[in-house]
Amino acid sequence: MGEAFGSWPMGNDNALMELISSANIACGFHSGDATIMRKTSQMAIKYSVAIGAHPAFPDLQGFGRRNMQLSNQEIYDICVYQIGAMFGTVKALGGKLHHVKPHGALYNMAAKDAALAKAIAEATKAIDPDLIFYGLSGSFLISEAEKIGLRTASEVFADRTYQNDGTLTPRTQSNALIESTQEAVNQVIMMIEKQCVISTDGKEVPLKADTVCIHGDGNHAVQFAEELRNTLLNRNIFIETIL
Repeated sequence: MGEAFGSWPMGNDNALMELISSANIACGFHSGDATIMRKTSQMAIKYSVAIGAHPAFPDLQGFGRRNMQLSNQEIYDICVYQIGAMFGTVKALGGKLHHVKPHGALYNMAAKDAALAKAIAEATKAIDPDLIFYGLSGSFLISEAEKIGLRTASEVFADRTYQNDGTLTPRTQSNALIESTQEAVNQVIMMIEKQCVISTDGKEVPLKADTVCIHGDGNHAVQFAEELRNTLLNRNIFIETIL
C-alpha cells in the first residue's frame, strides 16, 4: 500500500484498509513518498491495521521488481534507511511499527539467498528487535530472521502461483498471477487448512500460513479481499493481528 506519489487516495487503499489486518507500506524506494507514507499510516491507524515497512531496491522505474546486484552491506543500508523512515513516520503519528516485509525483487531474491536475507533481517533488528519479520514460507527469509532472534510470520500468497520449490512463479511468466477470485480463495483455504499449495506443475508443496498477502495493485484486489475474508470467517478461521 501507499504506492503513490503526492496523490491521495490511491488505487484500492481506502477500500482495502477496512478488510485487512496488516498493511505493507511503501517506503519510497520503489514507490511512495513522505506524504503518502504519512497518509497511508494515518489510514491504517484509523482502522486499527498493523503497519509494516515495505523496503525495496532503489528502482522507481521498475517498481522494485527488477533484480539488482548490491553488496550485503548496501542491502543492509538501504533497508535501515527505509525501515527507519517508516518507523519515524508511524511514531510521529502516535502509532507503532509492527513488522517488516521486503518488496518485489528484493523479497524474491532474498527468499533464495541466505546472506541477502540475513542482511535484511539484521537491518530490521537494528531498528527494533521487537518487529515481526514477514517472509515467504519455507524460505531463507524466515530461517535467517529466526537465527538472529526475530519473530517471524510465514507468508503465503492469494494471487500468485507457486513453483515446485515453494517459490513464486516469476512475473515474467504468463501464469504468475491468479485472476480468478474463486481460484485465489480456494488456494488460500488449502494453504491454511491443509498446509500445502499445488504448484504450476501439479506438485503438492508443503508450507506454513501465518499471514496471507494480497497485492493492493491487483485488478481484483478488493474483490479478492472481500470474498476471502467472508469465506475465512464462514469457516471459523479468524483474522487477527499477529502479536
